[in-house]
Amino acid sequence: MPTILILFGLKFRIYVRDHEPVHVHVLSQDGEAKFQVGDEIRLMVNKGMKPKDIKLAESIIEENKELIITEWVKIYGK
Repeated sequence: MPTILILFGLKFRIYVRDHEPVHVHVLSQDGEAKFQVGDEIRLMVNKGMKPKDIKLAESIIEENKELIITEWVKIYGK
């Protein structure tokens, strides 16, 4: 499970042997969330992350969308 970013205490990971659509897992001290990454950023699952961390994660994902998609393609070839 490659960690592709660590910012402001949040870890952004892409799990190997995962599934489509393109998405990223975000881990905080309080929990984990999963976001779909495409034309829009969409929260798919939240397991205990605080609302302020969700908003921060969304912002970081938006700013790094190209990197996340590139890393996804490196892993899955799609």
